Amino acid sequence: MQLKPAPGSKSQRGAVLYVALVILVLLALLGIAAMQVTSLQERMTADYYATSQAFQNAEAVARGVERTLMSQVNGAVGSIKIDQPLCTSAGFDPVKWADAKPRTSNTYVRRIDKCTSGISSVSQGKAPLNDDPNLIFQVSAYAADRIKDTASDAVVDTIFVP
Repeated sequence: MQLKPAPGSKSQRGAVLYVALVILVLLALLGIAAMQVTSLQERMTADYYATSQAFQNAEAVARGVERTLMSQVNGAVGSIKIDQPLCTSAGFDPVKWADAKPRTSNTYVRRIDKCTSGISSVSQGKAPLNDDPNLIFQVSAYAADRIKDTASDAVVDTIFVP
């Protein structure tokens, strides 16, 4: 005995194949989009890591200079060694300074206690009230995220009062 096909089944032959192919193409497109989003997130994470690493390296360099200044002020290492002992009329821009440096760790220390004067805003810009003020240093430190093939660099500019 031979089974007869259901009425109208001839018109539906192969429709499942087309539906399956369309769903397969949609899933492939969804997979490609997911891979692109994942790739973008991975690059963003790598950039964030490189920036964070550069900042931490510059911060470590600045703190090392501050420890050295503290020992010099306390007389353990001899005289205080700084790059700019006196104020100049031209200001110091740490970003321009860092742009002019090679991609290695660098520091720049300048004494700024004689650059500021007075205790309140009323007497700012006048002669210092005290001829021997407390020492105040501006410490600028530059560092990159790694020694070779740097992806990011940072400048940390701090005010240090020993």
